[in-house]
Amino acid sequence: MSLGRRILQFGAAAGADIFYLVVAGAGGGAKNYGAAGGGAGGLRTSYGSTSGGNSSAETPLQFSSGTTYTITVGAGGASPSSGAGSSGDNSLISGSDITAITSLGGSGGGSNSVVPTGGSGGGLGAGNEKSGGYGALGTPGQGSDGGDGAPGGGVVASGGGGGAAADGQNGSRFVKAGDGGAGLAVSITGTSVPYSGGGGGSSQTGSVASGGTGGGGSGAFSSTAGTSGSTNTGGGGGGGNSSQSGGSGGSGIVILRIPTSIYSGTTSGSPTVTTDGSETILKFTGSGSYTG
Repeated sequence: MSLGRRILQFGAAAGADIFYLVVAGAGGGAKNYGAAGGGAGGLRTSYGSTSGGNSSAETPLQFSSGTTYTITVGAGGASPSSGAGSSGDNSLISGSDITAITSLGGSGGGSNSVVPTGGSGGGLGAGNEKSGGYGALGTPGQGSDGGDGAPGGGVVASGGGGGAAADGQNGSRFVKAGDGGAGLAVSITGTSVPYSGGGGGSSQTGSVASGGTGGGGSGAFSSTAGTSGSTNTGGGGGGGNSSQSGGSGGSGIVILRIPTSIYSGTTSGSPTVTTDGSETILKFTGSGSYTG
């Protein structure tokens, strides 16, 4: 049985597909020489054909009448005053009769003093002042790998954070830092919107590294600070450099697409409610719940 689906034997909503998008909080950019962009928040969706990490879309959920399903929206990770960025928080849908749909927080960007050994969600870029660094691996089905930092002392260009649809780019010494990996566009609301772009890496020379489409922040360059990932996109924070700060990771989001014929109207957490054709869309930008 596919992860994310339980076939119910009874209940008013049995047999009706509930589509979802679950995006976790993204990682914050690092701050230091060779400070990398943060990884995008992990992305899982059952809508369309593709989910995070270029995997196939997942199986829709089925909800039971009267059962409450808890929605958790993860916060983005911080960019520190020095060192590696903080990882984002998980986002999830949970309930007593389903297997929880959990997207993992994006990894914080690596700095010259911290070279990551692994990551979750989008992964991260890594830079090291003398020897370069390797970006962390993205989690299969959720995000892509972070880019590598360019080796060499003095002038360092770090890697970009991984996105939902593409790896972060590698840094190129004396040229530019790596751009953040592209996010994934999902049309679950009725409009195509990109989510989970990686944060751009930082450098002292070349040009600014862009964040990935889907809310990724740009990296610091010379006297310009890195920017934060966009709120409720799961976009990674841009990396900082020795004198300029990095950006924090963007918070996540959870969206449900429910046939209007079975929509109960019972929610908490004040989601935005819209319709698209014969379906009702609940957009949770903060934690809450839906009762079937």
